[in-house]
Amino acid sequence: MTWSGWRAGGWGLVVGLMLTASVVEARELAGVRVPDSLTLEGRRVSLAHMELKEKLFFKVYIWSLYLEQVSPKQSEVISANCVKRLQFRFLRDVRRDQLVEAFRDGLASNPALRDTPLRDNLEQLLASLRDVPEGGELVLTYVPGGGLHVDGEASHGITIAGKSFADALFVSWLETHPIFSR
Repeated sequence: MTWSGWRAGGWGLVVGLMLTASVVEARELAGVRVPDSLTLEGRRVSLAHMELKEKLFFKVYIWSLYLEQVSPKQSEVISANCVKRLQFRFLRDVRRDQLVEAFRDGLASNPALRDTPLRDNLEQLLASLRDVPEGGELVLTYVPGGGLHVDGEASHGITIAGKSFADALFVSWLETHPIFSR
């Protein structure tokens, strides 16, 4: 290709390759794009699962699970002391009371969350929740040595120390939404 040919068509090729690369690095579901990987606390986590939650015929949110260490077994995903993230992108406005009720219902089956001190941790999490606007997020990130960080528009922001509560939360979520073998 001559220089004049490169100038005429080469930049289009470069731009096309750049656009293709960005498409390859993200997934889309119900109009929500999430990256295939993130860097959190200097560690790379990969998108392990993405799913739409509907109630009746309403699209409520897209949830994404990011893991530093992906395993085919749920028990290994939970026990691994690595970065894990549950990220929720809301597709409609959700009131705080609806969010609290959904968490209570979803976590009620986990006996570990019925006993102190994990019950107290759950109450801290629930107290941090607030109304979330359409397009808002709730982000739950476990970081080894740093605990569970809760943030996004759906929370005032809180950190719950230790791994126990984060494990109980991820166990409850993954038992309700099985995506790994047990």
